[in-house]
Amino acid sequence: MTVHTPATAVRQAAKADHQVVLDVLTEAFMHDPLVRWFFPDPGPRGLLQRHFHRPLLTHPAAEVHLTGDNEGAAIWLALSAGQEPHAEEPESASVYGESGPRLAALGEALAVRHPVEPHLYLPCMGVIGGRQGAGLGSALLRHRLERADADGLATYLEAGSPRSRALYLRHGFQDLGEPVRVADSPLVQPMWRQPRP
Repeated sequence: MTVHTPATAVRQAAKADHQVVLDVLTEAFMHDPLVRWFFPDPGPRGLLQRHFHRPLLTHPAAEVHLTGDNEGAAIWLALSAGQEPHAEEPESASVYGESGPRLAALGEALAVRHPVEPHLYLPCMGVIGGRQGAGLGSALLRHRLERADADGLATYLEAGSPRSRALYLRHGFQDLGEPVRVADSPLVQPMWRQPRP
């Protein structure tokens, strides 16, 4: 299904598009403060990001969307009551090396805030550096939120920066409690959006 906005088309990504999605998300978050906190060494940062995002692509509840120009990507999870958003991968913890404890600590702090009722979850959405601020993120949001509204489905996400929080506020999200911080991490703001009639 393709939805046209004045400047941007959004399409559901096929399995063959997964490498493109990983490329977009890796580039989009390469200099993001939260990703830099997770993975301080810029050398392996891209590889570690790909390892982090790959299981989301294969999650049983995953819906993956790309802008028509492949400059923006979003991974959504349509979660049923109590369904886990992140698969347990104990064997992969060693891949993250020194970053593993940071990922685990923030993941645990956010897990207790994650809603348990059925909802749509946006674990990641990104736009490549040269196109940020051009409306691609809004197009990706509108594309899926319109259907969530039609289905009466609430939406949850965690904003990792003031800029992303501002974008989500413009699309009807509200802060869900106080921001989360682990040690010296950037603030992460859980957000919730009720479906619109």
